[in-house]
Amino acid sequence: MVDTVDKHTNGKSKEVPTVCEVINNREGYSFKSFFAEIGALASFTLRFFKEAIRPPYEFNEFLRQSYLIGVKSFGLVGITGFIMGLVLTIQSRPTLAVFGAESWLPAMVAISIVREIGPVITAVICAGKVGSSIGAELASMKVTEQIDAMEVSGINPFNYIVVTRVLACTFMIPLLTVFADAIALLGGFAGVNIKGDTSFSLYFLQVFNSLNFMDLFPSLIKSFFFGQAIGIIGCYKGYNCNEGTEGVGKAANSAVVMASLSIFIIDMVAVQITSFFM
Repeated sequence: MVDTVDKHTNGKSKEVPTVCEVINNREGYSFKSFFAEIGALASFTLRFFKEAIRPPYEFNEFLRQSYLIGVKSFGLVGITGFIMGLVLTIQSRPTLAVFGAESWLPAMVAISIVREIGPVITAVICAGKVGSSIGAELASMKVTEQIDAMEVSGINPFNYIVVTRVLACTFMIPLLTVFADAIALLGGFAGVNIKGDTSFSLYFLQVFNSLNFMDLFPSLIKSFFFGQAIGIIGCYKGYNCNEGTEGVGKAANSAVVMASLSIFIIDMVAVQITSFFM
């Protein structure tokens, strides 16, 4: 038995690796590569801000991307928002009824949607739809050498491809958030009237009386940063794809994962800042 062990280990005792060593030796999961990724993303972000203020300004491409990113997402965001408001109302009614506060249902739904649920859910939906689309599109352009062809033609590919998409995301996500909030409040109205009889005017009177500027303004500001994060991460993953056709799928997948995680991190920071000033 000892001879067998010596034969397989060449007479050397093999130490058990630590958890950190195992993680560091796994491809794609090393701590060093993690921090390198963060550094590369930060450098990419700084380059975006630098190129965004440098002419020429691709206004037509910006409008085209705003249409593709924003206008074509209204349907999905609207359906999700309506269901979100409907479900939130139906689920919240029994809890409020226990405390005899069922009359506060419209106010509770409005504050929950406008402050937190609307912006976050809209951003997560766009991270899946828009982030994956941008990541896959830019990765495909990288693999097929379209970006290199732009450079040869004298076109600044970063300005034309990245800046326009990031700016479109930055400005369209807040608009989608406002739209989702409005549709979600309509869904809440439908939910209130499933087991009740509340008029449209009374419902929205309670909704608007419960909301103030400090409910709407922070949600729009963080939606602005949500959109910027989705655009930058999607472009970063696609623009730096170097793994051939297989990398297109990886770029789309990692763009969604990283953008979704960044949304929750930004939201956590925004909530802390908002609670400090309120």
